[in-house]
Amino acid sequence: MTDTNALPQARQREIATEHLLFKLMEYVEDRHPGLLDFMERSLDHLGDPATDGTKDDQAVRQVASRMIAGARKQGVS
Repeated sequence: MTDTNALPQARQREIATEHLLFKLMEYVEDRHPGLLDFMERSLDHLGDPATDGTKDDQAVRQVASRMIAGARKQGVS
């Protein structure tokens, strides 16, 4: 992998992973209600592993919270 390909490929992996995770969350919540509540309650334990000035635990929690809200809104179609 060359440096010019690294960022687009990382972005593509992130998009694909996020899509699959959303679909998994929706699927499991549909069959086992309570998953999203369980995940939401776990957010206090979520943090940013960075060790420099970019560390932002709250931003990571906000991203996760928005993902859970999106899965709730979308649901299984």
